[in-house]
Formats: sequence, C-alpha cells, structure tokens
Amino acid sequence: ARMLGAARRVVTAIRQMQKPVIASINGAAAGAGFSLALACDLRIASQSATFSQSFVRAGMHPDWGGTYFLPRIVPTNIACEMFFLGDAINSEQALHWGIVNRVVPDEELATETRRLAERLRDSPPACIAAVKHAVYMSNAGASLEGMIKYETEAQLRCFQSQDAREGVSAFLGKRPPRFSGR
Repeated sequence: ARMLGAARRVVTAIRQMQKPVIASINGAAAGAGFSLALACDLRIASQSATFSQSFVRAGMHPDWGGTYFLPRIVPTNIACEMFFLGDAINSEQALHWGIVNRVVPDEELATETRRLAERLRDSPPACIAAVKHAVYMSNAGASLEGMIKYETEAQLRCFQSQDAREGVSAFLGKRPPRFSGR
C-alpha cells in the first residue's frame, strides 16, 4: 500500500508540474517503469528500448496510472492487447503507435534528451505551463467552449508578460529570445 501511495504522488506530481517532464528510455520499460514513462509529457527512446505492460503474466493488475495513460495514447484495442498479453514491443513499434516522440541511436540518447531539455529550458516557462495545462484539460474531456475560454484567458496572460514582449522584440531583431519567466 505504501508503494501505491508513492506511485500516486509521483504520477500526480509529474502531471501537476508546470514544466515539461521528459522520459529518456534506454532498455526495458516494463510494468510500472512503462507506466511511469507514460506519465511524462515527452518520451525519447533508444533503438534498443522495449515496452511492455507485463503485469498479467504475474497475475497482477497494472499500476502507476498505466490504465489511465496508455488508452489515451493508443487505440483501445492496442491498449487491450498490451495489457491482456503482456508482450513487449520494440521502440520502432512504440514510435509508430505514438507511445514515444522519437527514437534515437542508443549512443545518442543522453545527448538528444539533453538537447530537448535545453530547448524547453529556453522556452517561455509561463506559456509552456499554460499550454501543458490546456493539453491535459482537453485530453481529460474538456468541452470546446471550456477550451476556448481557457485559451482566451491564457493567451491574455501570456500576451501581457515580459516574455511575450521579449519574443516579439527578438523576432523583429532577428535574434534568439531570452525569456525570463516573467
């Protein structure tokens, strides 16, 4: 029970965090490890990575939010097959099904993950946080009206920020922006 409480706290923290969370997957992402990767906003896998929801093979039920995340990423029949059979898939299949954002050679995984993290670090944090919130609101079934209302409010907040002024100034000055988070 203590482990399940920890799982709930970790997965909830990932989703509530304002900054994007990247899963860098090298090797086997099985069971809870796969579910934890699914909780992340972006997923990069090495070519040798494999993915499985193998709980059923041990007579167990998936945890760490796997039954919440996987059916939101892949079609229901694919999620059922992964949960019911517990077979592993390779990184190319995971990419094809949309489970990962990209697959890179094993030796480039750390470099590519760092490169993505740096790009995100250099983005306007308040805008990224608002977009992350919007994506998950929509994914949770928010109405079109609700999304348009949220977008309008978020757009206004972002537009009034120093980061928006810096973004426009950088664009006009043909230079990279230096966002401050304000």
